[in-house]
Amino acid sequence: MPALEGRVAIVTGGGSGIGRATARMLAEEGAQVVIAGRRKAPLDEVVAEVEKAGGRCAARVADLGKTGEAALLARWTLERYGRVDVLVNNAGHSSKVRNIRYVEEREWESVVAVNLTGVYKLTQAVLPGMIERGEGTIVTVSSLAALRPGLIGGAPYGVAKAGVRNLMGHIHTVLRNKGIRATTILPAEVDTPILDNRPLVPDAGARASMMQAEDVARAILLCVTLPARTVIEEIVMSPTILRDQTADIEVARRLGGPEGEG
Repeated sequence: MPALEGRVAIVTGGGSGIGRATARMLAEEGAQVVIAGRRKAPLDEVVAEVEKAGGRCAARVADLGKTGEAALLARWTLERYGRVDVLVNNAGHSSKVRNIRYVEEREWESVVAVNLTGVYKLTQAVLPGMIERGEGTIVTVSSLAALRPGLIGGAPYGVAKAGVRNLMGHIHTVLRNKGIRATTILPAEVDTPILDNRPLVPDAGARASMMQAEDVARAILLCVTLPARTVIEEIVMSPTILRDQTADIEVARRLGGPEGEG
């Protein structure tokens, strides 16, 4: 019997990258998957992929940067499927400007809204049912930027990802004895569409040296399919061979500032 037969899983950021790969893997293990994202077309493509492979998947358009839509996503899933057993908080958003000297408040708030506030709201919405049943798994994709802040991830992204790491630690400490498992995954560079918003967009050679979305999805699958008696609190992931990021750092240092200042 598949490990997740009869379980319902929400995966945010499910239209591409890590979310897409995770949705496919969870469905292969028997889960009814609900994917969410801001654009309908990519979500529909993932649903078609999963169903073609014999899995079960539904899509819901939701902007996780808007707390009302995060709550509606949870409500829609509960009304349609009656439960949420697994929540994968994967939706991510980064600022174009990375240097704290030049980040505008609008960009700061947008990044924090998606990467931190949306996670809080969606997680809070699914917890009552999990607690009532005495089990549930929440996996949040943070970032190595939470542990090693700098210009690669940027100030808003690093702060927000550190915040969700703390939030998952809070859930683990407070709710573990109610059967709730909370896991934080902290990947370094992964070749996903979020890289297209980098100050210096990585070329094909740079992307080839990075982890792939499937690598992180396999880590998520491990956390979700372990026996309920066991929780992985945190996973830190990075490419085996580190690339030279000097040019990336220098471009990020200057972007948004006065010409000639860095």
